[in-house]
Amino acid sequence: MEIAGCHHLTLPYPSKCQGMHGHNWIVTVYCKAEQLDENGMVADFYKIKEKIHGYLDHGNLNELLPFNPTAENLARWITEQIPECYKTSVQESEGNMAVYVRDEQSSDVL
Repeated sequence: MEIAGCHHLTLPYPSKCQGMHGHNWIVTVYCKAEQLDENGMVADFYKIKEKIHGYLDHGNLNELLPFNPTAENLARWITEQIPECYKTSVQESEGNMAVYVRDEQSSDVL
């Protein structure tokens, strides 16, 4: 899914990212289950998009999220929002991608 939005980063060193700027993030959510549900799904993509895209798209991530909205933190947050999700990649721009993988031992999924 693609999420458009703006943010600025709080960093301990000078960076252009400290100023407000925007991205069209490309987000890929990876889900798994031992069995498919009664509809033949691991997770309903519509519900995932509604929960993530519906909340973040065209928003100010600094106002919507309680943390420094780096691509890494965004990937972790998205993974934590979806019980079936074990991994999320967030591409901020061409060649710049963060991937978060849930620790299997701390997961209640499966």
